Amino acid sequence: MPLIETQHPNAVFARQLYDGIGNALRSDQMIEIEAGRITHIRPATAQDARDRNIRGFDLVAPGFIDIQINGAADTQFNFEPDALALGRIAKGARQGGTAYIMPTFITAAGQDYQRAISAVQDARMRGVSGILGVHLEGPFLSHNKPGIHDSRAIRVLDDADLNALTSTDAGAVLLTVAPENLPQGALARLNAAGVRVFAGHTNATGDQIDCAEKHGLVGVTHLFNAMTQMTVREPGVVGATFASRALFAGIIADGHHVDWRNVATAARLMPDRLCLVTDAMLTLAGTFTHFELHGEHITLAQGKLTNAEGRLAGAHISMIESVRNMIAHAGCSVVQALQMATVNPAKALGMGGKVGALHAGAAATLTCLDPNLEVSAVMIDGTYPDVNGV
Repeated sequence: MPLIETQHPNAVFARQLYDGIGNALRSDQMIEIEAGRITHIRPATAQDARDRNIRGFDLVAPGFIDIQINGAADTQFNFEPDALALGRIAKGARQGGTAYIMPTFITAAGQDYQRAISAVQDARMRGVSGILGVHLEGPFLSHNKPGIHDSRAIRVLDDADLNALTSTDAGAVLLTVAPENLPQGALARLNAAGVRVFAGHTNATGDQIDCAEKHGLVGVTHLFNAMTQMTVREPGVVGATFASRALFAGIIADGHHVDWRNVATAARLMPDRLCLVTDAMLTLAGTFTHFELHGEHITLAQGKLTNAEGRLAGAHISMIESVRNMIAHAGCSVVQALQMATVNPAKALGMGGKVGALHAGAAATLTCLDPNLEVSAVMIDGTYPDVNGV
């Protein structure tokens, strides 16, 4: 991603604009900015931009939102749950166009997840760019669907956990659980506290997902992976998600986790609820090609992370690659693919209108692309955070 001449511009010119509100690209738009927020979006010309020395981009969209990212830039959140590490992960994610991340802390022993919550609180207090909140993927999962998670640390949520999770101040909180294993009343209590609960690494039936949705379940984590599948008389988690009118779903569009035909089916059935996620590990925008996780050796080869048995261990893909894949392999238009990287994840977090859309009063957080859908720049709150290494 090239450096931008001005770190704090007062406007950005978009030759094409996806604002996250309409269903079409708008041509030749000037985004006026003051104090980190958008004051006005108006028609303009390239000459207007040149006259004011305003930087123009071929395509401007709301800043991409990755609600599931474990690491980047040789940094894994579970290995280094602190504010400095989060800054590195966020910067690595920006190389792929991501403005906001939900750093994801996977299953660990006991209440070790509280270290992740504290790290996010500290990072947000320090003003680390792009940290929207925290995603806790476990440890309240199913032993039947552990994936690469440490099955020894998977356990049932208890009252101490509920007290910890419902009293945090870490921004948005997304919690992935196996809903069939939650104690009675836990889901409703989490929902009342504003925790966004997703089902993942779950052996739930379709009926159990329907019941959980009625009590506050809002989505599923990495659709198709580590969950029950749709069969002729049992919809499972996948079928219940398709049948729902409200459940969101993250999906890993890397060609390894989910067959492209299944990705395309999900995109057709739930275009307003499907969220692109990277599930990226420390290899993204990094130099490492192997690392240890729960005593297992994980290797990167041909864009895929696997353990010695060939089991997938997270992903090695950026958000912009995911967007391009949805267009190339899932039949999505540019607008549809961008929606899955912006509007949909914002709504999944209960933040629709606050992030993921561009309008007067919204944060000036943009992902700027070239004609080949390569990342030209990422702006967060009116600032290009990577200029001069900031």
